[in-house]
Amino acid sequence: MGFCVSMGKNKKTKQSTSISEIFLERLTEMFGVSLSEEIKSTFVKKPITFRANSLKTTRQDIEKILLENGFKLKDVSWYKDAFILQNKWKQDILDLDIYKTGKIYLQSLASMVPPLVLSPQSGEKVLDLTAAPGSKTSQIAALMSDSEGVRKGELVANDNNRIRFLKLKHNMELLGVVNSSAVIEGELDDWQFTLRSEDGVVLGKEYPEYFDKILLDAPCSAEARFLVDRPKSFSYWNEQKVKEMAHKQSDLLRSAWGALKPGGVLVYSTCTFAPEENELQISKFVEHTSNCEILPIDLDVARLPIVKIFKNKEINKDVVKKSLRIMPDKEMEGFFVVKLLKKG
Repeated sequence: MGFCVSMGKNKKTKQSTSISEIFLERLTEMFGVSLSEEIKSTFVKKPITFRANSLKTTRQDIEKILLENGFKLKDVSWYKDAFILQNKWKQDILDLDIYKTGKIYLQSLASMVPPLVLSPQSGEKVLDLTAAPGSKTSQIAALMSDSEGVRKGELVANDNNRIRFLKLKHNMELLGVVNSSAVIEGELDDWQFTLRSEDGVVLGKEYPEYFDKILLDAPCSAEARFLVDRPKSFSYWNEQKVKEMAHKQSDLLRSAWGALKPGGVLVYSTCTFAPEENELQISKFVEHTSNCEILPIDLDVARLPIVKIFKNKEINKDVVKKSLRIMPDKEMEGFFVVKLLKKG
């Protein structure tokens, strides 16, 4: 059993009050007029969504408590532990003991998809390379429980931003991913959780071909999180930002690949629409990586088409055929997800 912690600027820009016309033109180039208009209509505040934290409770117990307290809930067809709040306010949830004790976790629906696609299993070695604030990390830990609800395996969670790292650490303790008393007493001998705060590009070199599963939920330009009534959500955006993110993602992707075992699976995801960060990023990677195979993703969510060509650059056919791009709506953000197998 082990638990260890290793501690290894954004420029201010003039805030725009409307979404960039260049971004909107790019969106139309990607998806056409009709779909791009539909996407723009989803740049609104989403309802509160959350999941039952199976490390501490069950869906049934959470549902019972919430219904008894007057909360109206909507199920999520593709994930049994997820809920959509149909009435009341966010603060009403925050005031509940089940929130304060980490039995439920507020998380966007799209954010719940990558861990499900990764499908970590009990006993595996798993890396969450850019983990803060820990939404997906805690979900991964829950998925690594065996049929009797006992966690087994090794999970490493990394983030090199100090403020975000401290939030990650707090959440992992609150949600029961690590239990300090259990660690001291050696009660979780088959479970090893490690927090790291290192440059993700460097971290991968410490674990050559070590992990069975890796999640790279990459830092991105976050275009799918634009809100028309919140200029701060989009005022930073420009094409140079997209290029900077794509460069960072490329470095992280190579680092993660080096840490993945032959036969292992890497899930790459972003919350942006930019092909440079998604289709083109993965297309370039697979065409320069001989031992990489794209796996299909079987998840019953509404999908946007994968871009086939962008700015005269063609996308790899397997990327087009097998990647997942979630269609945003009034409840769920857009997301891009791809599942990569490292052939032995």
